[in-house]
Amino acid sequence: MKKQAKTGATVFTIVFILLCLVWIMPIFEVLINSFKSNNAINLDAFALPDSESFVGFDNYAKGMTFGNYPFLKSVGFSVFITVVSVILILLFTSMSAWYISRVNSRFARFFYYLCLFSMIVPFQMVMFTLSSTADALKLNTPWTIPIIYLGFGAGLAIFMFSGFVKSLPLEIEEAAAIDGCGPVRTFFLIVLPMLKPSLISVGILETMWVWNDYLLPYLVLDRTKYMTIPIHVQYLKGSYGSVDLGATMAVIMLSIIPIIVVYLLCQKHIIKGVAAGAVKG
Repeated sequence: MKKQAKTGATVFTIVFILLCLVWIMPIFEVLINSFKSNNAINLDAFALPDSESFVGFDNYAKGMTFGNYPFLKSVGFSVFITVVSVILILLFTSMSAWYISRVNSRFARFFYYLCLFSMIVPFQMVMFTLSSTADALKLNTPWTIPIIYLGFGAGLAIFMFSGFVKSLPLEIEEAAAIDGCGPVRTFFLIVLPMLKPSLISVGILETMWVWNDYLLPYLVLDRTKYMTIPIHVQYLKGSYGSVDLGATMAVIMLSIIPIIVVYLLCQKHIIKGVAAGAVKG
């Protein structure tokens, strides 16, 4: 039995290593092509850089200065939208999840199921209505688009937070109420610190989503004034629709690196928070 278990573990290890290589391969291809000339990429995108195709960091310099829209401006908009959106999602959805989990009413249950339903509605079903509504309500700027992200990110966040809140001992909150804490103080001083594992996991998941999102900013924002990094990549074109693939790969790599670093630093918290929020309750 031990020998069979060891053989099974070895097989699973090999399978997962192969799966990891499949997932890493696209990132590796973007990395090596970011150091190759445009002609070399067109001839053989899968070849490693050699003495003739290697251009060093020229593609990175070109990608950051190419076109009429500054790349650093796009980075600034992406950072602002991501940070503000994630903060709003974490704050408001954690409060909502606490209310839903502690107040056993028809309204609370209806609101919870409504949030779950929002997770299964395809974005394509609402994108045209959303675009016109955002224009009518003046939500078509980087300063207001986090409100839209709050609505779209609430479903997953409330689902995870609700499961975690149900596992927290109610006696601690009752003791805080006896000591004179109202609902607001109880939440911020007692409940919120205990939500740290779920806060980290939800925060990372929402950060990856908002940072990499292309469709929502493309539909809502005025692209002549505001560009996030995914939109900026699309507009790395020259005359007659020509594309500098080397510069494009370099910019894509610059946009990938921050989110990969954040994920690698926080992956253990993601797994812990997802397990705690999705299984319990």
